[in-house]
Amino acid sequence: MAQLSSDQFAFGGQLLSIEDALDRVAAGLPPVASTETVPLLAADGRVLAADIAAPVSLPPFFNSAVDGYAVRFADLAAAGETRLPVSGRVPAGSSASAMAAGVAVRIFTGAPMPEGCDTVFMQEDVRLDGETVILPQGLSAGANCRPAGEDLPAGARALGAGRVMTPETIALAAALGLTDVTVRRRVRVAVFSTGNEIVSPGTPLGAAQLYDSNRYTMQALLRRLGAEVTDLGILPDDRAAIAAALSAAAGGHDLILTSGGVSTGEEDHVKAAVEAVGSLTFWRLAIKPGRPVAMGVIPAPGGTEQAAFIGLPGNPVAVFVTFAHVVRPFLTVLAGAKPERPMALPVRAAFPYKKKAGRREYVRVALRRGADGVMEAVKHPRDGAGVITSLTETDGLVELPEPIERVAPGETVAFLSYALLR
Repeated sequence: MAQLSSDQFAFGGQLLSIEDALDRVAAGLPPVASTETVPLLAADGRVLAADIAAPVSLPPFFNSAVDGYAVRFADLAAAGETRLPVSGRVPAGSSASAMAAGVAVRIFTGAPMPEGCDTVFMQEDVRLDGETVILPQGLSAGANCRPAGEDLPAGARALGAGRVMTPETIALAAALGLTDVTVRRRVRVAVFSTGNEIVSPGTPLGAAQLYDSNRYTMQALLRRLGAEVTDLGILPDDRAAIAAALSAAAGGHDLILTSGGVSTGEEDHVKAAVEAVGSLTFWRLAIKPGRPVAMGVIPAPGGTEQAAFIGLPGNPVAVFVTFAHVVRPFLTVLAGAKPERPMALPVRAAFPYKKKAGRREYVRVALRRGADGVMEAVKHPRDGAGVITSLTETDGLVELPEPIERVAPGETVAFLSYALLR
């Protein structure tokens, strides 16, 4: 288990920016220490625990990048075409012997270059005259060849510790001949929802009750990030019951994630429950939707283990937004990788908007192409943080920084695709 301190989350009473929250999350938060070696095809989404040095050069030998004719550049005429007899043929996977001066060799993509050859003409750029090939002028020395180690020399760092494995990095590891890699173990997360007003899907609805969607949102997002998730259900609005459940969940988990009950109302019991069994910092993020986020540390019974705690707001859209900007980077650090802010794309606003200065707001928008071909952001007609269809009927969020107070149609705004936030 990661050794955490409540000091890592310490914060005063003012609103906290997303950047400040991210800095506090990343500062000194230790990743999970345990590692495991997994087959290469099981490594997708896992975080490398150690650097990988190239055991061989990539490519391992000097080879042709195209189908064509290998020659010595020194044999080419200074001006005009060059005629050379064709002597030999080198397909991919075969060996190549040294080549005499003054001849060309038929060669195929990936085949080793004959000793002495240093340039390849593409087959579509030459003409054949019996057993002679006619080569055009203008090709540079070394054209259409791949030197040994052009991609990576043997011994060079191929992938660094903390890198999240992807299909691209798996391809590189396979090209280097690796069959398995050492990764950090998955982060273990316990998930609760809270509130007497919610019930699980499949349960009959009582009077004034709602089906719980937040627990499903959080679990789906966590699994996309490679976490091992334990669904611990719904906690009632009872401080003692919440405290006992949180304390028990701290054993065997790195993070406890809840939704609801983290504000300061009379029926918001999570804050008091966490303080009863652990330590808590209450954050008010300067964002909308969102704002109340609780963070802290909860020791497991016996004191040998502990878990980080994050309590998200109760409204579904606020859960999504605060997960993207708090939980996602927190989980990334716990997993041993470096959190990075998603790169926003510039689009044209097709809506007017007013907001308060000093607060960052996220507006749910759909994209469309304007009459002039420029991508436009169309605001969803309903702003409520409980309107789940405002997420399903849009493509992403327009991010409006703290200083902005108004947006006029036609202005350029920053768009964050949902694909970058989950």
